[in-house]
Amino acid sequence: MGDTPDSGSYPDAPRILHPPPGPRSRELLAQQAKYETDAVSYSHYFPIAIESARGATVEDVDGNRFIDWVAGISVLNLGHRHPRLVAALEAQSRKVWHALELPTEARVEFLKELEASLPGSLRHHARIFFTVTGGDAVETAVQLADHATQRHGTVTFSGAYHGVHGGAIRLTSGRRYHQTSPFAGGVVVRVPYPDPYRPILGSDQGAAGTIEYLEHLINDPSSGVDSMSAVLVEPILGEGGYVVPPDDFLPSLREFCDRHGILLIADEVQTGLGRTGKMWAVEHSGVTPDIMCIAKTIGGGIPVSVVAYRDDLVKELPRGFHIGTYRGNPLALAVGTEVLKVLREGDLLARTLRRGQRTQERFRDIGVRHPSIGNVRGKGFMIGVEFVQDPKTRAPWGDRAKAMRSALFARGVLMHTAGAWDQVLRFMSPLVIEDELLERGLQAFEDAIETLDTSGNVPAAHHGKAPTGVTGFHPSVSPELGLPTPASPSGPHLTEPSE
Repeated sequence: MGDTPDSGSYPDAPRILHPPPGPRSRELLAQQAKYETDAVSYSHYFPIAIESARGATVEDVDGNRFIDWVAGISVLNLGHRHPRLVAALEAQSRKVWHALELPTEARVEFLKELEASLPGSLRHHARIFFTVTGGDAVETAVQLADHATQRHGTVTFSGAYHGVHGGAIRLTSGRRYHQTSPFAGGVVVRVPYPDPYRPILGSDQGAAGTIEYLEHLINDPSSGVDSMSAVLVEPILGEGGYVVPPDDFLPSLREFCDRHGILLIADEVQTGLGRTGKMWAVEHSGVTPDIMCIAKTIGGGIPVSVVAYRDDLVKELPRGFHIGTYRGNPLALAVGTEVLKVLREGDLLARTLRRGQRTQERFRDIGVRHPSIGNVRGKGFMIGVEFVQDPKTRAPWGDRAKAMRSALFARGVLMHTAGAWDQVLRFMSPLVIEDELLERGLQAFEDAIETLDTSGNVPAAHHGKAPTGVTGFHPSVSPELGLPTPASPSGPHLTEPSE
């Protein structure tokens, strides 16, 4: 973790001094609401104002300290203010902040480091396209595939999240995003994502049904699909509920694309850069995509994204094929180079895979005692805990997941929902979280679900006593402080935004 005082997390988290939101947080939340659009969402789920952050912890302006299992929605795989990233940012800030597309040492070093980190045959055989956000990268990748094949038609999957701006909104599957960000362009072919827990097309038996359906779409002249240029896929479904597909899914998809001259685009925006215990999630299956979208952690919190594609994919792209003033910002690239180096050096990836397996086992153990947990799945530190009303019918229970989010927040742990009905809590802690803090978070999780099972759906306030259900929950939570009662979830079961 480094040897400087700021290199690790706050060691006494979770620490609740004032039931959140505390008085100072309330003041800042009110000021934000006065000036900023009411379209913001995260301040409703986690109503605090942040003072500082370290490692896998966040401190609010009232002195409360939280264990962060959100990590900026997988933006902060290396945690808040990793010392090596701070040093890289400070060094670059003394040189140049903005350079358009002109070469800088930061830019060239990043390009070399990224290409050496790519999966399979992309390594040392890729061209790089700089973009700004994850959605920007996905949209560029689709445009690139259409240009390379001279066809239109992108296969995407149910539950997919590929961004909400411009053409990317059509690639994202959620209706709520279409309602607020309509876009009439683009040709999108939607196919069910193979979910072994909620099987469609026989996905509990592998990928054969999905591939058979894709073959029907491309071979049957009356399928309604005129052409396909690419298949766009998340190696593990992100906003759709942290769904891990059957092991043969990506290899079968690669074979399908090769048979029909279709390009395979892997959206590694959320799954990439160590999140699953490998540098890239596609490495679990040994599949190399033709095009790959990279964002989130690559900038360590500074906006930057990348499209990597086979160097033989197109002979030449016209100048200005995709433009943007902020692409390839030198500050972000200096940080990004260090992100890649940290992940490639040492054993962080292997440790993430091992600790992720143990964490899944802990969640499953809790699920044995609490049948509202219907399924636990994931890879590395990308773990989904799905809540159901009945383990036999598997009816999704979004209200329970939301109540858990509120109960955890009251206990000083930040954890967010996903899934079509917001029925999945997703574990996406920074990879650098200390073992002790990971254990405290798991204790808080079990305490929260124990309280919910005892009281019904939403946890009642503890009225002057410390959380019950787990011995030695955490001494930093003062027993004199009552924990606030979360608001009861309400409204339609629609997926909440994450970017």
